[in-house]
Order: sequence, then C-alpha cells, then structure tokens
Amino acid sequence: MSESATTVTAPAARTRQSALVTAEGSTTIADTVVSKIAGIAAREVSGVHSLGGGTARAIGNLRERIPGARTNHSQGVSVEVGETEAAVDLDLVAEYGVSIADLADGIRRNVISAVERMTGLHVVEVNVTVNDVHLPQDDAQPAAPQEQRVQ
Repeated sequence: MSESATTVTAPAARTRQSALVTAEGSTTIADTVVSKIAGIAAREVSGVHSLGGGTARAIGNLRERIPGARTNHSQGVSVEVGETEAAVDLDLVAEYGVSIADLADGIRRNVISAVERMTGLHVVEVNVTVNDVHLPQDDAQPAAPQEQRVQ
C-alpha cells in the first residue's frame, strides 16, 4: 500500500484575506457608500446626461427644487455589497451622438476604478442599462416674456 500525504493548512484567521478583513478586525462598507461612489464616478464620464429611469429622474427633479435639499448621487444606481466584493447596476440616459458601447466601457472603467480605490472592495461586475437618449432639443427653451395685459 502506498501512503498519501495530507497537507494541513494554518487557520485562515491569522492570514490577511483582504484590505477589509484582517487578523486585527474587519471593515464593513454600507451599500449607500458604494452607491454614491458609483453614481459620482458614472456622472464624471462624458456622454452621460443623467442617471436613473424616467420616474426616478422626475422624482429627483422635484426633490432638487425643495429648498435645502441635496442632490441624490445614488439615483439610478443599485448595488450588492458583500464582505470583499461588490456588483453595480446603473440606469442612465446617454447624450445623443455618443457611442453607447464606448460610453458603457468608459463608465465601467471609471466606476470600477473609483469603487476599488476608495473602498478596497473587488468589483465583480458593472451592468449598464441605457434607458433613453437625450437630444439637444429636449432641453426646455426659456419661455418668451409675455406682454402684460394691464398696466
């Protein structure tokens, strides 16, 4: 009979698993933190008009008109965050004339870079959904001043 060698490894508790989980303790990052980072990183890419679907954008526009309200940086962003990994889903409106494939690639690079650099999480995927294309004529034209009917 031949004997087979069995390798016994040291407990993983004493080895460094990631920047967030160490022998000294662990760091937990909330979903909202990753959402904000991903939203800001996506907006930085040229060709992104806005984030969110139609309803989310309409509610966001109303919220921004309230005095003292802040911009929702995680609008149109949903994430799943684990102990060491994160996945990001983005809904957005692209500017007309921009290559959507190139835009999605640029968004992925920027989001992955920002999230991994700032959080230490490994981003396993960034899914981009383009809901609409913004046309220049979609911008509201300022209303022409109306003549006063009475003086």
